[in-house]
Amino acid sequence: MTGQEKIDALIASISDIQDRITESAVMTVGAVGYAAIGGVINDDTFDDGLITSSELNAYLDAKELVLNHDYAIAETAEQMFMQEHAANMNSLDTAVDNLAAATSIVMTAVSVTSVAAEADTKPEQVELQGMLETDAYSLDTAEVNEYNEAVAAVETFAQQAGAYMAAANNDDLTATVDSYASANNFMVGSYTAITYTQNIDEFVITWGDSSFGTGFQGYLTPDMKSASEIYAAGEYINEYGAMPTQ
Repeated sequence: MTGQEKIDALIASISDIQDRITESAVMTVGAVGYAAIGGVINDDTFDDGLITSSELNAYLDAKELVLNHDYAIAETAEQMFMQEHAANMNSLDTAVDNLAAATSIVMTAVSVTSVAAEADTKPEQVELQGMLETDAYSLDTAEVNEYNEAVAAVETFAQQAGAYMAAANNDDLTATVDSYASANNFMVGSYTAITYTQNIDEFVITWGDSSFGTGFQGYLTPDMKSASEIYAAGEYINEYGAMPTQ
């Protein structure tokens, strides 16, 4: 059985148990209703609400199969790429949070511009000087570096996450990787390293104990997005709350 077939068996066994629970719940309402008015329910009327030993055993067997399956090992290139996509999306979430924090610091500092724009009297200019002397309303090299690093991290993880999703959806690429792994007796999920370099559109994957990586190049060209496309998408999402229809 494949990993998914084992999960399907678990779902089916749970569904049978849920049917029993639903049956007993409805029967309980009816039985209580009759009991309140003097209705005498027959023996064994709740039998369909009992979980049978075969149903319990089917659940326990399926549960054991799922627990013992190594789902961390990708069986196909698509699964491998989706695992990498998920990992990079998690890193992207963290990078976005870091950028939000760094942006808040910079925005507070540069908000002094509104005071500066109206500082046309001596008292206002003195107030401006006082603000610029505080940490909150001034920028330093460390804060700018932290902001720039946060921007770069968002770019990196967004690029990588998008590349791995595009790879998972590329039938030609996944078929090529699967065929290569099969021909060389590798389980796809036994890879020890994988990288993607956007400017040459190349994945390099290293399997097992081999000391070299195998390159797969030129598959994602149609999926590349320019700065102007990214900015336009950002404006659209800010206005409409979703990506534009492709």
